[in-house]
Amino acid sequence: MVWAACDGVRLAPPCQPTGLSWLSWCRALIVACMLASGGIAVTCTLPQVAMAQDEEVAADEEAGGSTDKEGKSYLTFLVEALGIKYVIIFLLLSFGLVALLVMCFLQFRKVVLMPPDLSQQFEQHLENKEFQQAFELAKNDDSYLGHVLAAGMGKLQGGYPAAVEAMQAAEGEEAMKLEHKISYVSLVGALAPMFGLLGTVDGMVAAFMLIAQRDTAPKPSELAVGISQALVTTLIGLWLAIPAIACYGLLKNWLQRFNMEVDDESMRLMARFQNMGKK
Repeated sequence: MVWAACDGVRLAPPCQPTGLSWLSWCRALIVACMLASGGIAVTCTLPQVAMAQDEEVAADEEAGGSTDKEGKSYLTFLVEALGIKYVIIFLLLSFGLVALLVMCFLQFRKVVLMPPDLSQQFEQHLENKEFQQAFELAKNDDSYLGHVLAAGMGKLQGGYPAAVEAMQAAEGEEAMKLEHKISYVSLVGALAPMFGLLGTVDGMVAAFMLIAQRDTAPKPSELAVGISQALVTTLIGLWLAIPAIACYGLLKNWLQRFNMEVDDESMRLMARFQNMGKK
């Protein structure tokens, strides 16, 4: 009988087990001999293998964590970088901007500022010499053109120059009202980048405070919190400011064009009283 020993451990006799082929029995015998000759080396190698496996598991966990970070959506990253304070500020600015733009684009239309029915009915009353009905029609109309015509008809007894002066004053007043409405769009366009700049300074201060309070260098992930806030607030501020400024310029040009059109239409309708003297 052949016996093999490994560090005082006695192995079973190399008898052929039941159900194993001769090839399997030879392989088992070779493994037993290798253990007998190099048991110490195997014992020393096992901890290294275990450490390598632990490192692989840790690497897999870190890879999983980085995958989770990369799996965040862009919107989630922006919200986390802004913080609740700046999320509320920019949401209020964005909702206010959308509401102002919807209101202005609905009102800055020719059919609203210069209703075609008003011009036709007013002119028809003047042709029929129904001056009181024409005045009542313009007075009851809440449009830009209606206010201008009502002001002119109200001063018509003082002569045509007085009527023209009253219409010009009404035009200036109505234009100022519309100018005030679109000025709020410009205000949002000015405030948005200022809040973005405030967030930039706030984020950089937070990052430098973290560096100053640590004896050792902080992790990049910890510094990224303040730096991401500094950059994202500027980004959101520009996203709001650019369309606000562009829409303000567009609305201002529309207002100037409507002022000219209302002035031309009101002067055309009141031109029949040009040779009218004082009553």
